[in-house]
Amino acid sequence: MNTGVSKNIEAVAESIQWFGQASVKIFNCGKIIYIDPFQIKGNDHADLILITHSHFDHFSPDDIRKVVTPQTHIFCTADVATQAGQFGAAKVVAVQPGFMDEWHGIEIKAVPMYNVIKSDKHPKEKKWVGYLLNLCHVWLYHTGDTERIPEMKSIKTDIIMLPLGQTYTMNSVNDAAETVLDTGASVAIPIHYGMYEGSVNDVEKFRELLKGKAEVIVLPKS
Repeated sequence: MNTGVSKNIEAVAESIQWFGQASVKIFNCGKIIYIDPFQIKGNDHADLILITHSHFDHFSPDDIRKVVTPQTHIFCTADVATQAGQFGAAKVVAVQPGFMDEWHGIEIKAVPMYNVIKSDKHPKEKKWVGYLLNLCHVWLYHTGDTERIPEMKSIKTDIIMLPLGQTYTMNSVNDAAETVLDTGASVAIPIHYGMYEGSVNDVEKFRELLKGKAEVIVLPKS
């Protein structure tokens, strides 16, 4: 870890597991948080589940059932809220860009997630979202499946998790690196590569582009 990264940021980064695509687990502030659970191998208990959009590798009912409990809260986009209500969670909250809430001391903000050029993949009008979380005074931004969009210049974060694919999400690895700089993140974690788009070579290029500008952490696939 870069010595320029604070201990708090380092602790949050080290609390993240990656399951492939955009699926991550964060164990922080005493809570277990899943974002877009997918390819989950065993059963677990989530305190909070966040869903960015309705594509099958982000809203996966089979995987949600592996981690949901009667105490779980689910925040999701409106197009899956009705279905999410059938999992037996304590509460389901429909979100769209601009949504803000506080859950057990964790600030949650939903921010825009869409494609500008490949607009048929993730249309802006769908009102799909990325999430900004304030985890014990560290801001973490999970971008969801997005291109580099203008709104990112007004999003400030400590840690960013973002896609490296160029088929459905970012248009280039350079765009992904510029997104990190747009948000001022000191730690960047690449996700959404290695399955349908993006490669290990893209990760190395991403790391090189950010050398001296942000710490790139490559998570092993759980």
